[in-house]
Amino acid sequence: MRIAYVYDAVYPWVPGGIQRRVAELGRRLGDDGHEVHWFGAHAWDGPPLVEHDGVTLHGVAPPTPLYVDGRRSIRQALSFTRHLTRPLAAERFDVIDFQEFPYLPIFPCALAARRHETPLVVTWHEVWGDYWDEYLGPAGVAGKAAEWSVGRLADSHVAVSPLTQRRTSALTGDPVELIPNGIDLDAIRAVAPARDHVDVLYVGRLIPEKNVSLLVRAVARLAAERPDVRCRIVGEGPEEERIRRLVATLGLREQVEMSGFLPDSTDVYALMKAADVFALPSRREGFGITALEAQACGTPVVTVRAPMNAAADLVDDGVTGVVSSVTPAAFATALDAARDLGSRDCVTAAAAYDWDVVAEQTVESYERAIAGEHGAPTARRVA
Repeated sequence: MRIAYVYDAVYPWVPGGIQRRVAELGRRLGDDGHEVHWFGAHAWDGPPLVEHDGVTLHGVAPPTPLYVDGRRSIRQALSFTRHLTRPLAAERFDVIDFQEFPYLPIFPCALAARRHETPLVVTWHEVWGDYWDEYLGPAGVAGKAAEWSVGRLADSHVAVSPLTQRRTSALTGDPVELIPNGIDLDAIRAVAPARDHVDVLYVGRLIPEKNVSLLVRAVARLAAERPDVRCRIVGEGPEEERIRRLVATLGLREQVEMSGFLPDSTDVYALMKAADVFALPSRREGFGITALEAQACGTPVVTVRAPMNAAADLVDDGVTGVVSSVTPAAFATALDAARDLGSRDCVTAAAAYDWDVVAEQTVESYERAIAGEHGAPTARRVA
């Protein structure tokens, strides 16, 4: 099978959950004999067309910042869309898998699919809906229209979480297949815990929707009772300086360590195994793969109950973690309670999400799409 993935940010040069999914699936499908291509921005040194981990990378657009003032750049999305059109249409694939956000590249994907009579699969990581009004104000109507257009142009839909599956079905009215993100269980099992123990660990981007300030304020409450509490924040992003200022303002320099991005996943797993609790305070999470990885490391997870936080579906409240309300006091209480939960339950729950299993499900999904068996109307291609 000849497969084209379309997503502007390419792993490992640009970290993130969506690009991690594409990289993990691409490597496994390539190992199984499929020909896998990834059309993205040219983020690596060297020529724009290279082989990496069994995947042919097409750097079709110059690298430009994904975020401006903490928000996804519309200019970047337009640039990638413009540069994608010709090279994607120049080749024929058995299936095109478009990662749904940013929405604009769906148009060259649909044109290429129509030209070569190729099924267009859209993998949905989130559905924003009315959240666009909060994100862009009056201009949110444009975001909602673009999201709706993606739904209309797809031949088949895949969602990575039950929350996104429900929201995608409501948006499109079409059948939506659930294929979750996964974890590399063998890699996680092979890693020893780090020597540096921490009470609370966060790993992820430092952007507003990750809500890391909630964690810092919760740690301040814990520190009032336990001055020796230790929290480590691993990641980088536009919110970094604001979070550092908050740590200083709350007098938490001794309790909170900010260590930047760790490119090696084994280092992340080692930290997870050395932590009592993993914190994921996101108000909006399309899946929450770090929560799953933490559970596979035997570490309970504390996340929040929010309408757009799909990570809450990964936590068995009171067994593999705690789902908290979105206040510093409640989150602090949840962090404290999660320390008493057993690691065996966490490991058992995470075992169902191995990337090898997800790759098999993905191939079966592509075969159904090629056969036209998803049930989504094929007449929705670009006219």
